[in-house]
Amino acid sequence: MARTAPPAQMTVDTPVGEKPVDFESSLAELESLVERLEAGDLPLDDALKSFERGVALTRQCQGALKAAQQKVEILLNSSATAEPEPFTESAEAALASGE
Repeated sequence: MARTAPPAQMTVDTPVGEKPVDFESSLAELESLVERLEAGDLPLDDALKSFERGVALTRQCQGALKAAQQKVEILLNSSATAEPEPFTESAEAALASGE
């Protein structure tokens, strides 16, 4: 069986020197680029640069979604084999106290 990193350690591959992908900000920037491109009033050179940036943002977002999907699969697989435990008053007290 292949070893996988714990969910907290999974990251999207980013070039050296770049910060990890923030999905929400990348998606917002991508939506903004699409709006500007759809308006059709950008000079060709700017439109090409915007398109190139949009492709990069799309790849970042896809990578972030893939990483999230892998985390969910890991969590589902690990919880699928977990044995149910009976509920007890002491378990409720431990949860309430933050243990």
